[in-house]
Amino acid sequence: MAAAYSMDLRDRVIKDADAGVSSKELAARYHVSRAWVDALKQRRRETGSITPRKQTKFRHRVLAGQEDQLRALVTAQPDATLAELRDRLRTSAALATIWRELNQLDLTVKKNRHVARRHPRRHESGSV
Repeated sequence: MAAAYSMDLRDRVIKDADAGVSSKELAARYHVSRAWVDALKQRRRETGSITPRKQTKFRHRVLAGQEDQLRALVTAQPDATLAELRDRLRTSAALATIWRELNQLDLTVKKNRHVARRHPRRHESGSV
């Protein structure tokens, strides 16, 4: 997470804004985004403050503490789908979350080559 802009910068931006300098010009002059300048001005209007907000903490990992169980599930059935793994973990985590956790643990799931394709192949000759 990036550090908040300094109070010195915030003070200079607000001082120039009060002098009539546009948000676009302020952004270019101080090498910040125009959105940040507008948000700073809006924040002062609404709260009277330009101090940075307290940094929020990141959420905990959804699958924290389940690494050993996930590893055991993949070892027991390496061709399990992500949805099957999610069901066995009894979690509501997104499939992408399961995938990221597998990557984090350096685990791979094998593709089941014996499962038929969902769509039959079309013949190249055009005959049906």
